[in-house]
Amino acid sequence: MKTIDKNKRVPLNNDVILLIKGLIVGKVLTLVVIGGVLWWLRPQLWKDSGTYSNQTPANVGVTVSQTPASADVTASNFQTVSNVPIGSFNYGGSATWVPIRQLVDAQIENARPELQLSYLNPANSNPSSSSGIRMLLDGQLDFAQSSRPLTQSEKAIARSRGFTLLQRPVAVDAIAVVVHPSLKLSGLTIDQLQQIYQGKITNWSSVGGPNLAIKPLSQRPEDGDTVVFSPQKQQPFAPHVKYVSTTTQALRQVSQTPGALYYASARAVVGQCSVKPLPVGRTADRFVAPYRQPLVTPQQCPAERNQLNAEAFQNGSYPITRNLYVIIKQNQGKEQRAGVAYANLLQTAQGQSSLTEAGFVKPR
Repeated sequence: MKTIDKNKRVPLNNDVILLIKGLIVGKVLTLVVIGGVLWWLRPQLWKDSGTYSNQTPANVGVTVSQTPASADVTASNFQTVSNVPIGSFNYGGSATWVPIRQLVDAQIENARPELQLSYLNPANSNPSSSSGIRMLLDGQLDFAQSSRPLTQSEKAIARSRGFTLLQRPVAVDAIAVVVHPSLKLSGLTIDQLQQIYQGKITNWSSVGGPNLAIKPLSQRPEDGDTVVFSPQKQQPFAPHVKYVSTTTQALRQVSQTPGALYYASARAVVGQCSVKPLPVGRTADRFVAPYRQPLVTPQQCPAERNQLNAEAFQNGSYPITRNLYVIIKQNQGKEQRAGVAYANLLQTAQGQSSLTEAGFVKPR
């Protein structure tokens, strides 16, 4: 029989630490406001899951034309956001949002317990922006989390079903390119990166690196949340691009393959010890690193880790960034109320501070 050492410490990974931090901060906030919340949660309010908490008679309705400009900009923290609906609401979508769900959403639920959020995974696919929006269109979700803009097809499907979709930008994420730590290369331009995935550049020597075949990895475009082409310039990938299911799988393969490269959310890959993030640029004379200089080598990691270059992400000098969106179903129903309230909560000063802690920056 195996003996268990009760004194042995079990290391916690970053995602578990984020969740614990979110719960602790949220619990402290809850103690401050619990008296007021209990007053609003009187039994009669629970008769309608679409009922608002913190209502004012002049601002009860929800307009179909809700836009980012009409957000609750007067709210500085979660407690002061008005028109938060009472009830249980389903949401889901992009895997890029995982740290937000673990840290920020935990704080929101503790500060505003009348808003109960239930995350739903797709039944037959990996979590992604596409699957979340599809579930929203099909009535399985009340709002969705996306790391890409809505497509014209998705907007058309919504209109055919009697409602419209609104995308509210709440944060900015950066895309980082990673390679094997042994690869000696000063950086890549956006055009070079695109040509690699198109199959027009196949050897690292063509971009200033060693005479070594390039082995690009990617999530499938229909499933992945990160893209190297804008929607206007979307091009098919070359046949030799190898598809992976998760970033974890990709990082393992890049760390074992000297010629490999992969792209993903900067937050997910920049701090990893087994791969090297590359500077990228719009031109070859203006490379910008996704990490704070100097580069932390694998030998220094994990005692030290590369940190996100948040300043470059925020000011736009880093060339590959994308917005994170709350996708709102505009049907004047409980779904719209929940989506608008969730976006408003994230856009408070407290919400933006928590998003920064989770590894993202404010929308420009």
